Amino acid sequence: MGCGTKEPKITQLCLTAIQRLMSHEVVSETAAGNIINMLWQLMENSLEELKLLQTVLVLLTTNTVVHDEALSKAIVLCFRLHFTKDNITNNTAAATVRQVVTVVFERMVAEDERHKDVVEQPVLVQGNSNRRSVSTLKPCAKDAYMLFQDLCQLVNADAPYWLVGMTEMTRTFGLELLESVLNDFPQVFLQHQEFSFLLKERVCPLVIKLFSPNIKFRQGSCTSSSPAPVEKPYFPICMRLLRVVSVLIKQFYSLLVTECEIFLSLLVKFLDADKPQWLRAVAVESIHRLCVQPQLLRSFCQSYDMKQHSTKVFRDIVNALGSFIQSLFLVPTTGTPSATTNQAGNNNSGGPASAPANSGMLGMAGGVTVLPAFEYRGTWIPILTVTVQGSAKATYLEMLDKVEPPTIPEGYAMSVAFHCLLDLVRGITTMIEGELGQVETESQTTTETASSPAQSSEQDFQSASDQMDKETVSRAVWEEMVNACWCGLLAALSLLLDASTDEAATENILKAELTMAALCGRLGLVTSRDAFITAICKGSLPPHYALTVLNTTTAATFSSKSYAIQGQNVQMISPSSESHQQVVAVGQPLAVQPQGTVMLTSKNIQCMRTLLNLAHCHGAVLGTSWQLVLATLQHLVWILGLKPGSGGALKPGRAVEGPSTVLTTAVMTDLPVISNILSRLFESSQYLDDVSLHHLINALCSLSLEAMDMAYGNNKEPSLFAVAKLLETGLVNMHRIEILWRPLTGHLLEKVCQHPNSRMREWGAEALTSLIKAGLTFNHDPPLSQNQRLQLLLLNPLKELSSIIHPDIRLKQLECVLQILQSQGDSLGPGWPLVLGVMGAIRNDQGESLIRTAFQCLQLVVTDFLPTMPCTCLQIVVDVAGSFGLHNQELNISLTSIGLLWNISDYFFQRGETIEKELNREEAAQQKQAEEKGVVLNRPFHPAPPFDCLWLCLYAKLGELCVDPRPAVRKSAGQTLFSTIGAHGTLLQHSTWHTVIWKVLFHLLDRVREASTTADKEKIESGGGNILIHHSRDTAEKQWAETWVLTLAGVARIFNTRRYLLQPLGDFPKAWDVLLDHIQSAALSKNNEVSLAALKSFQEILQIVSPMRDSDKPETPPAVNVPVPVLIGPMSAPGLSRPFMRTDSIGERLARYPASEPSIVTDEIEDLNLWWAAWNTWYRIGSESTKPPLTCDKLTFIPSQPFLTALIQIFPALYQHIKTGFSMDDLQKLGIILHSAVSVPISSDASPFILPSYTEAVLTSLQEAVLTALDVLQKAICIGPENMQIMYPAIFDQLLAFVEFSCKPPQYGQLETKHIANAKYNQIQLFAPAEWVALNYVPFAERSLEVVVDLYQKTACHKALVNEKVLQNVIKTLRIPLSLKYACPSETTWKLAVSSLLKVLSIGLPVARQHASSGKFDSMWPELASTFEDFLFTKSIPPDNLSIQEFQRNESIDVEVVQLISTEILPYANFIPKDFVGQIMTMLNKGSIHSQSSSFTEAEIDIRMREEFSKMCFETLLQFSFSNKVTTPQEGYISRMALSVLLKRSQDVLHRFIEDERLSGKCPLPRQQVTEIIFVLKAVSTLIDSLKKTLPENVDGSTWAQVIALYPTLVECITCSSPEICSALKEALVPFKDFMHPPASKVQNGES
Repeated sequence: MGCGTKEPKITQLCLTAIQRLMSHEVVSETAAGNIINMLWQLMENSLEELKLLQTVLVLLTTNTVVHDEALSKAIVLCFRLHFTKDNITNNTAAATVRQVVTVVFERMVAEDERHKDVVEQPVLVQGNSNRRSVSTLKPCAKDAYMLFQDLCQLVNADAPYWLVGMTEMTRTFGLELLESVLNDFPQVFLQHQEFSFLLKERVCPLVIKLFSPNIKFRQGSCTSSSPAPVEKPYFPICMRLLRVVSVLIKQFYSLLVTECEIFLSLLVKFLDADKPQWLRAVAVESIHRLCVQPQLLRSFCQSYDMKQHSTKVFRDIVNALGSFIQSLFLVPTTGTPSATTNQAGNNNSGGPASAPANSGMLGMAGGVTVLPAFEYRGTWIPILTVTVQGSAKATYLEMLDKVEPPTIPEGYAMSVAFHCLLDLVRGITTMIEGELGQVETESQTTTETASSPAQSSEQDFQSASDQMDKETVSRAVWEEMVNACWCGLLAALSLLLDASTDEAATENILKAELTMAALCGRLGLVTSRDAFITAICKGSLPPHYALTVLNTTTAATFSSKSYAIQGQNVQMISPSSESHQQVVAVGQPLAVQPQGTVMLTSKNIQCMRTLLNLAHCHGAVLGTSWQLVLATLQHLVWILGLKPGSGGALKPGRAVEGPSTVLTTAVMTDLPVISNILSRLFESSQYLDDVSLHHLINALCSLSLEAMDMAYGNNKEPSLFAVAKLLETGLVNMHRIEILWRPLTGHLLEKVCQHPNSRMREWGAEALTSLIKAGLTFNHDPPLSQNQRLQLLLLNPLKELSSIIHPDIRLKQLECVLQILQSQGDSLGPGWPLVLGVMGAIRNDQGESLIRTAFQCLQLVVTDFLPTMPCTCLQIVVDVAGSFGLHNQELNISLTSIGLLWNISDYFFQRGETIEKELNREEAAQQKQAEEKGVVLNRPFHPAPPFDCLWLCLYAKLGELCVDPRPAVRKSAGQTLFSTIGAHGTLLQHSTWHTVIWKVLFHLLDRVREASTTADKEKIESGGGNILIHHSRDTAEKQWAETWVLTLAGVARIFNTRRYLLQPLGDFPKAWDVLLDHIQSAALSKNNEVSLAALKSFQEILQIVSPMRDSDKPETPPAVNVPVPVLIGPMSAPGLSRPFMRTDSIGERLARYPASEPSIVTDEIEDLNLWWAAWNTWYRIGSESTKPPLTCDKLTFIPSQPFLTALIQIFPALYQHIKTGFSMDDLQKLGIILHSAVSVPISSDASPFILPSYTEAVLTSLQEAVLTALDVLQKAICIGPENMQIMYPAIFDQLLAFVEFSCKPPQYGQLETKHIANAKYNQIQLFAPAEWVALNYVPFAERSLEVVVDLYQKTACHKALVNEKVLQNVIKTLRIPLSLKYACPSETTWKLAVSSLLKVLSIGLPVARQHASSGKFDSMWPELASTFEDFLFTKSIPPDNLSIQEFQRNESIDVEVVQLISTEILPYANFIPKDFVGQIMTMLNKGSIHSQSSSFTEAEIDIRMREEFSKMCFETLLQFSFSNKVTTPQEGYISRMALSVLLKRSQDVLHRFIEDERLSGKCPLPRQQVTEIIFVLKAVSTLIDSLKKTLPENVDGSTWAQVIALYPTLVECITCSSPEICSALKEALVPFKDFMHPPASKVQNGES
């Protein structure tokens, strides 16, 4: 009532009273209603407004009686008061409204507290009618609901449902109220469906609606003066809306997922460059609020980014920040007077703030304080301190009293955005790392529990798998968060890093990049990790620095379009942007072609430290990015001029070439620190886990590869950073060296040590050898002696170095070996093969010094370490020593190494037993292993026992040296080989000899044969230096010949002296064949020395030559090989067949072998097959070597006489063994060889030594040998069985062939031979083909003839001779020299032929007569007739200088022949074919009358008449004409024939005489014609006499007629003037008186 008075005083008092009552809580519900009504009236009257507000407040705060309409009235009252004209009232009312609204909601909270135990069944709300849904709420809640609903209505400018009586309302105030409710009572909305419904249905649409002007507005789309077609954004509303949004997002995110997506998208849009500056600032502040709540960000990520069709909100926020920061740099800010930027980038016009800053930048020395700022491309933005790190304290979001948009200071937005980024990074990383740590500890505990066997129950596994699922889910979220934000973050951070001029800001940016990199690393997100690291690396290097690792990765990183600007950022840094940085170092870039110098700024150094920090603290997660990190460090180290020292640590050193590095003092003090951190970085690698360590090693390796690529092709000093650090890493990780040894040494070996740049190479080798030595001396656990695998692993790279050709590397390797030998030689054990391998790997072309060093190592081993090494390594020592023998750099080393082999063989000999035991033990172990694995044990010479194998390896090595290209080495090795086999061969098992023969000796022979046959025939001028070479060794071929001789002789000697060992071996015959094959090929080689030696060896193995007896053998092997006495020269056949006895007792020899072997009692080769093999070889050698060449040129090889002699001399001995089976075929083969051998000519330069002078008729030794061979045969046939005798004819054929040589020397192929007389002895022109001289065959042929005669005398009656027409052949052969007579090369020949013919016929003719009936000799007679004819009436003219005595002697020979005819042939005419006798008669006739041609030439006149001969002929004719004892018709026939021949002859002579007489006129006729005529006339008278004496019936009528016919001719002769003729004519004419009868008278036809 008192209030109703409306009196001010009373009203005041009343109100106070009411307040008191209320404060004592004595007001009932109705009273309260009254009070409110009363207050309403006061309000309408505008009385006591402040007091009213106070009262309402008290009323509502002290109790809860005011409900529903009363409450709404009270609230409306406060609102009404808020809109009075009075400022104080307004403000008080505003405060009251705020408080009242709070009270309403507090009541509801209290009410909920009270009822929280009672569980209600929530009523389903149908539709969205508020009235109906409200009914379910409790009273206080209902009030709150109605109030909140109306606030929304009011802000939306709609009529309220509940607050009846509202007159006006402002949006700003409504929004503030909404914000405070949402902010203070989130649980109300979260717990009650109805309220949630309001949020969704009312608040969110409202906010979105109110935002619309801000969204649509584009700055600069129209001028501010023109009427705005679009509603302009209004700062107070906009700012409040953002606050509401912040609260909604913060508190009700989980309810309003979709709505929040819209809000966040709007926020992002507000950052666009075309929005007003203040709007952007406020938006940034709002975003900052989100950025400090990592859990919230995480929810965004889960709700949007990880859903399939949803906006990637989290990503957009980060990207928007990035683009925002970029836009600040790229688009000059407008709208604030202080930031009108001159586009030209001239900062001085930019306002007062920037002027001092700029001068401060450029004048570092000036004492002006520099504003921290970002500068990029001339845009300069100061950094303001906005908030404390980690809290979002907004400036503009709190300006609730401002109506006009405030002016934003330059740099504010940038600074907030910068802090957003930093807080974002910090929040995310701390959150994820915390959770990661938790997961890791949990998973550790679960795995521990699960793995402990005591508690492996089901539930543990269950929990473990739950754990795993949880972890998988979390991990997915973390990865998505990082993946969503890293691009944007990196883009923004790297831009800021480029632009930052403030050390603190730089530090913050780097720290953010570092933590992000580490986080990505931990989550295993390689791309993002690498991108952040790349950014730090880029920062460390000067701008535009060409580092491929970085450029390639960035290109990949920023390929997505939304960062197009960002993608450029690396390339966009203009040099001007660096002008404000202090340059602290100038150095050379590490590039293939260094262009000038590069500068490092303090910021680069700062980045470098961050990089070191990253590597040091997060090495374990770097993985493949070690590459980036190390590449960058390498370049920096290079620019700063740090060089590696011993052990790989880097020390500041001067650059070797190029403009020397310039360092400021600032950096000089830093260098030791940096160098130290670098070393510590690699020392700490010992704490990395194995995988990370591998990453580190891999990175260093690839870095090293790049450095190597760069060092190719130029001798600039290479970057040794990587190699040095590899060494350092290896040395500190020696305790687990096995893990990294292979990649580490592999790289050093395959890449660094093979690099063409010597400095690079040297360091590689240094690093490798240091590691090996350190590894061997390191105190491993277990020690190396027990861990053989590790020892081999450590030594292996030493061996691998051998594959590198660079001598400097190999020298390092060998020095290392020497050091290892000297320090650890005794304990190398299983490492020996590797160490020896290193020495053995030195190749021929590697320079003398290397070979020397390696050989030094080997000598040390052979002298000191043979006893300490495992016996299995002895074989390697042999191999290595052998390989040095093959080096051709230094002859002395080769020869010394052969000496070493001899020493090694001695060592084997002395320690044989121990070596053998150890090897057998080892062998057994290996055998067992092999069986377990089921593989075959594989070692050289396998079946032999191991100790024998060792010997075999030694022999094989020497064998290789025997085919070395250098003659001296071959000789030395050959002697050593045969000596060792000779001296120590007895140690070998019997079965091993098999291998010695096949694998060593024959193999060697094969190779020597191969080499000799292909050797070069070029002349070698001198043997190096000034050594003159003897002409017998002046081509490679001749030098090889010596080797071949030595080898073949050695092998043959072994076959001979050790035959008792070899013969029991199963395949002795096969070996024999192979040896014979070698002898054959040597014998057929086109070299006289070799071929001759081969024959000597042939003789030796046939034991034609006595071998040295065992008992005579010297104990030690002779230094030079003992020359084998070889019997070559004429040998007596019988002496050869003597069986051979050895002096050492057989029993003694057998004692050496187990009794089971069959005893070998005789040495003589009993086995015929072996002898036949030898015969076949002999035959092949003979037939091949004597076969005439097809073509003839100066290179034609013709076997030498000594060779052929030796060859033929072998036959008699050989024959003794094979005579039993020697067949006709064999004989023919022999014949061919003998014939060819004799036909071989000799070269004219050798002829003076071989041939006797022409006049001496002496046989050459070859010819002797041939005859001896035939002699042996003939004797054998003689005493041989009947069936052998059929061979006689063949022998005759052979001998007769030789006889023919006297007249026609044999042709040797197409070869032109000079007769010996015309061979030029002295003028053998160079290059002209050597002239070949045929031998003087006469003595040989004559000797052969003598043999023939002898033999024929012995064998004429043999059936074989009769059947084979030997006599005919003899005659046929003799016919040749006889017909030549004077034309024979030697006069003796025909004379010998005649005497031989006479001898042969004297024996042969009786035989022929004996067999006349068989017809076997039929063909002989014509041959004989022709022979007589050719000889007696030879066509050859006697030489002019023939003396009368000579002539007479020759004539007496002719006479002898006629005598033979008269004694041996004609008397037996009845046994002889008629025609033959006729021929003989004709011949005698021819002889009896000197036939002379009718023409008188001087020459003919000079022919001496053979008067004696003629006479003899005539007498013989006569004798057979008048043999009156006619016993057979045959004889009569002969005499008839003889008569008619004689008469015809007389008639002819007389006729010719008459002719000549008439023609000659007064000149006397020649003497011989006169003699002839007288002889004829006398003959006629004698004839007529004898005819008269003969019985008339014996004389044929025709004969008388012939005699009478002579008469007229005789009468014609009487005109002759010569008295001798006349008297002879008288005597001839007288007997004709007997023929003068008167004619008989007959009457015919009546006539008389």
